[in-house]
Amino acid sequence: MSTTEPAGTAPPVCSRRGCRQEARWALVWNNPKVHTPDRRKTWLACDEHRGYLADFLEVRGFLRETVPFDEFTG
Repeated sequence: MSTTEPAGTAPPVCSRRGCRQEARWALVWNNPKVHTPDRRKTWLACDEHRGYLADFLEVRGFLRETVPFDEFTG
């Protein structure tokens, strides 16, 4: 019996470089200098890195919303 998960079934992980924790949050963002107003990009975050990633986006005026990953439909 294999202990690895089939391809495509592993849980999504945090977008913070080097973090392999399971994503709990979706940070939805847009860079208005590059993207059209309706375009949305997403970073995923674990509980530990949610604030760090949100602050990074917020300082630049990119963060649009943060939603629990299990409610994210993007």
